[in-house]
Amino acid sequence: MPTSGLSGQQLPAQESWNVTLALSDSGNSRTLVKARHASEYHQGEKKEIVIDGGISVTIFSRKGDAPTLITAARGIVHDNQDIEAFGDVVIRSGDGTVIRTEHITLTNSDRMLRSDKNVTVTKPSQTVRGYGFESDEAMKRYKIFHASGEAVSK
Repeated sequence: MPTSGLSGQQLPAQESWNVTLALSDSGNSRTLVKARHASEYHQGEKKEIVIDGGISVTIFSRKGDAPTLITAARGIVHDNQDIEAFGDVVIRSGDGTVIRTEHITLTNSDRMLRSDKNVTVTKPSQTVRGYGFESDEAMKRYKIFHASGEAVSK
């Protein structure tokens, strides 16, 4: 399992099971993280929460779009509220777009989703595959680097 510097070096400060974490900005719920198991690690001022056992991350858009849902095997919530998800990552947008990859990062500062792994984007009329991905949190605008694809014409 991928780990960062903190979780790879020490025992957890605490552990919890059947966890729900609500991450907010100015009192507004922005992201809801659920996991079967969480381990919290501390080193000085730094803190991270390693989540596993199957995770789900619900991202609420600032614009009020339908939420984006990420499911994965495991992940890490960093102290700056960046979230990484690993293993069988599936991202579903409110408009029915589905993205599959092995790793995704939600960057809290700009609310962007990014992957440097193989991705498959499926919409009702097309499938696009590529290596590398970047999108806004609602998956309205996205880029696939090194893409190839299929489209269905009616």
